[in-house]
Amino acid sequence: MDVYEAVTSRRAVRGFTDREVPREVLERVLRAAAWTPSASNLQPWHVYVLTGGPLAELKKRACERLTSGDPWDEPEYEQYPPALKSPYRERRSAFGEQRYGALGIAREDLEARQRAASANWDCFGAPVALFFYIDRDMGSAQWSDVGMYVQTVMLLLRAEGLHSCTQMAWAKYRRTVAEVLLPPEELLLFCGMSIGFEDTTVGYTRTGRAPLDETVTFVDGC
Repeated sequence: MDVYEAVTSRRAVRGFTDREVPREVLERVLRAAAWTPSASNLQPWHVYVLTGGPLAELKKRACERLTSGDPWDEPEYEQYPPALKSPYRERRSAFGEQRYGALGIAREDLEARQRAASANWDCFGAPVALFFYIDRDMGSAQWSDVGMYVQTVMLLLRAEGLHSCTQMAWAKYRRTVAEVLLPPEELLLFCGMSIGFEDTTVGYTRTGRAPLDETVTFVDGC
């Protein structure tokens, strides 16, 4: 698979089989991802790989919190600005319509939307989950570095025939994740990532992208 195919075939898969992902594949991906660029080579990412019993335990604890109505943890960073302006507001709204429309869920059916979102806590059935942390002392440039690292991991997974879904949703249950992973206090959970082989019986609608002239400006002498 060439890099163009890896980029264009990567998408957020929300349905995985229970087929095992060999550890040597995960190690190969993460070893190569270490070459992701970072300012002054700080490499500010900290990654936890969860499989088997520990992953099952995390899923169990998260689902127990969900069913008990336990509120989300206090956020440690803002996922979105408080008031999204145009065109970002419209793009987010369009994503929601496509995502839930594909599931046959009406915009006003909040209960059905919550049920669909609850699949996050089962990692959409995936047998592997990664959790990406960053040191609390790091700044916005290092957050950008971690984002590049996450993207590199996803593209390498595609090269291995695997799919993934990044999940900032796990930051809402960060305390539950910490109970299982026991990370140092100085680390902050950025996101999780579900990994595995796609369950092709789960339908999806591919989210579109803005046309090039909306996001790219060429400055040249022509």
